[in-house]
Amino acid sequence: MTRRVAITGLGALSALGANVADHLAGLKAGTVGIGPARHVNAEGLKTKVYAEVHDFQPEAHFDGRQLGLMDRAAQLAVVTAREALKDAGPALEGVPLEKAGAIFSAAIGYNTMEEGYQKLYLQNALRPHPFTVPRAMPNGPVANVTMDLGIHGPAFAIASACSSGAHSIGVAFQMVRSGMLDVAVAGGSEAPLTFGMMKSWEALRVLSSEGCRPFSRDRSGLVLGEGAASVVLEDYERAVARGATIHAELTGFGMSADGLDMTAPDATSAARAMQFALKDAGLAPGDVDYVNAHGTATPLNDRTETIALRTVFGDHLAKLPVSSTKSMYGHCMSAAGALDLVATVLALREGFLPPTMGYREPDPECDIDCVPNAMREAPIRNAISNAFAFGGLNAVLAVRRA
Repeated sequence: MTRRVAITGLGALSALGANVADHLAGLKAGTVGIGPARHVNAEGLKTKVYAEVHDFQPEAHFDGRQLGLMDRAAQLAVVTAREALKDAGPALEGVPLEKAGAIFSAAIGYNTMEEGYQKLYLQNALRPHPFTVPRAMPNGPVANVTMDLGIHGPAFAIASACSSGAHSIGVAFQMVRSGMLDVAVAGGSEAPLTFGMMKSWEALRVLSSEGCRPFSRDRSGLVLGEGAASVVLEDYERAVARGATIHAELTGFGMSADGLDMTAPDATSAARAMQFALKDAGLAPGDVDYVNAHGTATPLNDRTETIALRTVFGDHLAKLPVSSTKSMYGHCMSAAGALDLVATVLALREGFLPPTMGYREPDPECDIDCVPNAMREAPIRNAISNAFAFGGLNAVLAVRRA
């Protein structure tokens, strides 16, 4: 069985805002949610700019018992999953228990771990929080999503670093397309802005102290962000029959592994993932109207991704818009692929090209149209969204305007 797969629900939460409407407005306006740390203690850190979720009050979404079992990453996941399911309408109504699933990125409970270590090593406490394990375990976000939404079918977490969100949505897509599921809620979340993690990323020397400027010649590194995004996927015919609003059609999924280096990306492997996604979607390179790039703003990543794009698209790249929405909401790690897909779907649905903000000067090694500093209206029909992770684990999603 091979079925078409509709995207009928969207949820998003990041430095751009608390919901999909905020994200749409921010993407169109070129809003940059990156700035000096406001909610995390940056004392003792060299890097002072991050992409924080502002004005998020957990108590407004969860009761005390729930909060006792949820790390911030799980909270963000559940809030976006709720938004996506509400947007999709009664998507779960009448679905057999085994035919509704949830697949989300694995996300370690960094805030829970940090709190526990501080109690043990700085405050000499006898024990950490009694629910440290369920709060910190990487499947915490997806487990909480199933309990909150009442999902009883296949549910699990996928760990592939910064490709996790895209891998999760891609696997859910395959499960719906194959008939294993009728409906899936999928996405990713990450809440890494703790002192320990920020110091660890500083040690890698890939963080920018100024901001995120993908593809600009003077780019200086990535900006860590927190956030989450969710989508509801379902059998296209079922979505039409129940009168659901279809935001876009998910048409293809490509994966590859570099098998070479833990931190340095490989252009050949990245190109292969894009080619697999196009083949899966039945697209020729010239059919693609927009690429949401991985675009982290590190010198090596952007150069390598450009080489990969040139390999896949050839002469078509000269007229193919390629932008990085991470320039606005930072690199949200396990949530990145999911947030980038939501941005891509909004671009398809609304007919515009999200900008790459912070762009200052052309880089001959990144000779692409990165939609610098201002969105453009454009009738996009087909697009792809790239996610390339440390460890050389790559995932690319292809989507079509409904």
